[in-house]
Amino acid sequence: MLLRIMEKSKNKEKTSNIIGQITITSRGVGYLPNDLFEEDIEIPNNYTNTALNKDTVEIVLHPKIEGERIRGEVVKIIGRAKTRFVGVVEKEDGLLFLAPDDKRMYVDILLPPDSKVENGIKVLAELTHWSDPKKNPEGKIIKILGKKGEHNVEMQAIVLEHGFEAGFPSYVERAATEIENKKRDILQAEIGKRKDFRSIMTMTIDPPDAKDFDDAISIKNLKNGNVEVGVHIADVSHYVTPGDDIDKEAQKRATSIYLVDRTIPMLPEVISNDVSSLNPGEDKLTYSAVFELTKDGDVKNRWFGETIINSKKRFTYEDAQKTINSEGGEYYEELDLLNKIAKILRKKRFDNGSIEFEHDEVKFTLDENGKPLSIEKKKLYDTNKLVEEYMLLANQEVAEYIFNLNKKSDPKDVLFIYRIHNSPDTEKIENLKIFLNAIGYEFNIESGGITTRNINNLFKQIKGKSVENMIKIAVIRSMSKAIYSTKNIGHFGLAFKYYTHFTSPIRRYPDLMAHRIMKSYLAGKGIPRNEFSKYEKLSVISTEQEIEAAQAERDSIRYKQVEYMKEHIGELFNGFITGVSDFGIFVEDENTKAEGLVHISKIGNDFYTLDKKTYSIKGERDGQSFTLGDKVRIKLMAANLDDKTLNFIFV
Repeated sequence: MLLRIMEKSKNKEKTSNIIGQITITSRGVGYLPNDLFEEDIEIPNNYTNTALNKDTVEIVLHPKIEGERIRGEVVKIIGRAKTRFVGVVEKEDGLLFLAPDDKRMYVDILLPPDSKVENGIKVLAELTHWSDPKKNPEGKIIKILGKKGEHNVEMQAIVLEHGFEAGFPSYVERAATEIENKKRDILQAEIGKRKDFRSIMTMTIDPPDAKDFDDAISIKNLKNGNVEVGVHIADVSHYVTPGDDIDKEAQKRATSIYLVDRTIPMLPEVISNDVSSLNPGEDKLTYSAVFELTKDGDVKNRWFGETIINSKKRFTYEDAQKTINSEGGEYYEELDLLNKIAKILRKKRFDNGSIEFEHDEVKFTLDENGKPLSIEKKKLYDTNKLVEEYMLLANQEVAEYIFNLNKKSDPKDVLFIYRIHNSPDTEKIENLKIFLNAIGYEFNIESGGITTRNINNLFKQIKGKSVENMIKIAVIRSMSKAIYSTKNIGHFGLAFKYYTHFTSPIRRYPDLMAHRIMKSYLAGKGIPRNEFSKYEKLSVISTEQEIEAAQAERDSIRYKQVEYMKEHIGELFNGFITGVSDFGIFVEDENTKAEGLVHISKIGNDFYTLDKKTYSIKGERDGQSFTLGDKVRIKLMAANLDDKTLNFIFV
């Protein structure tokens, strides 16, 4: 963060101008963090002066008032974080406004009066001018999406709201089609140059609705009693070259997005679902990490390089699990052996301190119009974990191999894209400890700081209890986010010294960069130092886009949960308390995982107050208490799709 302090003489007034990124609430109040103060600087809504959420701004501090929070006001907008907003067109007194979906956009946008759009239509608009906070910002319509509430309109709105595009520019599609037309010739030219795995049993294991297959696993028994396991990854880097039209578009997107009903791919579908996808029965170019493993999961040898494979079988997680459970069927022996070794790898990983972060996720059944018919918790099979372990093994081993090149070269000359996860912030962990102790769980922190074993011990305490999912999410929120970087600090959550993302170049740009960099090193070329800053910048962009994509996914889930529950108003549900505040109690339905609020005025015939020390709400007269994790019986009273909110009462 850039900080500039300007002081006048001792006899004159002292002023401070601070530059940073502002966070804006739905009430229009701003907060700006600064290392000089324990609490974020508060910017009252009448002093934000047109600043919007995540804008880079310059502020001046107000005089300090004893006992109150440090406050300030925005004096300059240095850079807008966002200028495009999705919302609903509203007509008022002959004027057209956009009511933004983004609740942190705290003021409506004035649209041109000649805009050819009807009231109640959802559009994408761009902010064109706003310099006077006493007036509405001005904007123009970029794209008309359709009628508010329609499934495709709302899903498209979520994608656009987070800065992504569903379709690709025509020139990118043309470039992808050209590659598709040449794919047979490209393949034939590569066969003699690559290690050939086509005769070795290779399979993909993915969700039933998967269309792009970017990882496959091969297995072969060796004469010495060990096992050769190959982790074969779609060789996207052979088709998409740095700086071409497809690559530039992939850089901007940085990731695929997975909504409840669709995927917004990073690459055009002819690349992601056809040319690069490891479809069964087709020869495919891959980039592979091949390991000689003992039956106890020890790595004896490893090899990295360009390969060609032909997947013999496309398994779903469920199909593969049925094969293992039945102890027979097609490729049972290979699956069973892979599963046994994966379980050993998994145990070793947890013994070494890796955190078990599994928590409940939901899946939807939608009708032909996108209306949710049912919501249920996703089932997690051993075969999910099987694939995860071999991908983790490949990611870890690749990162370690590249990092160890530093021993042969000047560390400043060896570049790579790491997936790093810093140790948690001490203050956040201390707050987490207070929270956990208040609701009855021990959370011991060692003198040298928190360890992954502290967290795993906590998870053992809560396993199978109603608070398990809630506490795991609280722990995740208290930790730093995993990010991409050219500087390795290890991965705290996995307890790995070295880690990268290598296994999903169809849907993640950092994996594509990792392939390119590794190929260069294996060819003895390295990466020119003048390109280091480019890779670091792309790492930052990839991290930012990953965060936006994850939020888009959560928004689509939340929208469909509320839409489903809207058809069940008046019905009873079993749930548990997930949060308490001075205005009410947050509860979650145990089946759909849909969360809503029981307003404090609807709790009962008593005066209820929040006890912050015990994270509970208590009645003053009868002493009735509601605490985090309590199982409750609730009735749904209202569902608001515009705000994605649910309202319950206790029964």
